[in-house]
Amino acid sequence: MTLQTLAPLLKEHPFFSICTDDQIEILLGCATNVVFHSGDILFKEGESADVFYVIREGSVTIDQHMLGRGVVSFLTLGAGDIAGWSWLIPPYKYQFDARVSNLTRAFALNGKCLREKCEGNPALGYTLLKQFSGAMVKRLHDTRMQLMNWHLKENKYHEKISGFREH
Repeated sequence: MTLQTLAPLLKEHPFFSICTDDQIEILLGCATNVVFHSGDILFKEGESADVFYVIREGSVTIDQHMLGRGVVSFLTLGAGDIAGWSWLIPPYKYQFDARVSNLTRAFALNGKCLREKCEGNPALGYTLLKQFSGAMVKRLHDTRMQLMNWHLKENKYHEKISGFREH
């Protein structure tokens, strides 16, 4: 796919929908179109956060290693979501693992390139910050809801085996 045909795909993705045409042109210098297959690893906890992914289609799980439980998938991302915002926050290390669940098409954006572009174009930086902030709020909400569901399931399990309820 050429850079000329990548611009409309970037612009139509919800994450970049508020970017101006000029900002999309700047982003093209950092973006590539990528395809992943089930089981592929996007990144691992502790690795240098050089890339973030904007998912076009497919799904990716965000995983955490838990002592005594192994790897736990605590979030599933799909079309419209982003994976790997650690490129934005020093020390630029991934905080979790990300694994592809099924055929996934995404944009991969080079974090270092993007940081440099944002430094040189504060309007682009502010636009992306607004999008990332919204994504972070949504992610925190989704994670909170999932934790509440886990807690409810655990309480039901304990009620079943112990015969009384927690109040």
